[in-house]
Amino acid sequence: MKAAIIAAGVGERLRNAGFTQPKPLVPIAGQPLIDYVLGAVAAAGLDEVACIVNEESHGIEEHCRQRWDELQFEFIRRTTPSSMESLFTLAPLLAAERFLLLTVDAIFAPEALSRFLMASNCRTLADGVLAVNSFVDDEKPLWAELAPGGRVLALGAAAQGAGLVTAGFYVFAPTIFAEIPMARRRQFSALREFLGHLLAAGYHLYGTRVPKTVDVDRPGDIGVAEAFIRGGFTR
Repeated sequence: MKAAIIAAGVGERLRNAGFTQPKPLVPIAGQPLIDYVLGAVAAAGLDEVACIVNEESHGIEEHCRQRWDELQFEFIRRTTPSSMESLFTLAPLLAAERFLLLTVDAIFAPEALSRFLMASNCRTLADGVLAVNSFVDDEKPLWAELAPGGRVLALGAAAQGAGLVTAGFYVFAPTIFAEIPMARRRQFSALREFLGHLLAAGYHLYGTRVPKTVDVDRPGDIGVAEAFIRGGFTR
């Protein structure tokens, strides 16, 4: 299985707060943000990584290849309008088999990814498996409602009462890329809209509960993430 990392955002709110590094290289508890995702990928036994970075960012590829020489990287440098288009841009590198998708700003215990992948491997007929948890510290969380067997029943506002949100990592089958033309015709502007479309179109989506995940989008998220890391990913 190949890991795909969406790291093409400009990190506007962090930049406006004075951070000069590209978002993936912003230091969190002494190491760049992207290293937490890559550390989890390596710990899970994956060694192929496809990553998209924006055209304005510099130093990310060099850092990743030097710091993580045990991983095989394929980079695409392109500025995209959304995480959905970043995923679509990576599609040619992900067409062969099921793949793991991660956002660069998600911080979680490394073992959480390994356990998630083991659970997703049991969903052999799933088009997508979404990591979900009950920790909500996001301006616009993507809510998810699951059936007792894990099937996703609803996403977004309709699922808010379920108390679960997506955690920033997923396993997908390449079958989802058949919906790229429709997504563009309907002018979706976010990955969450694409996921909602997959659900409405009858694709088999499942959710798997994972421990707490912290998203680093705002300057205030850095302190939350650092406390989480220094607490051993337990609080």
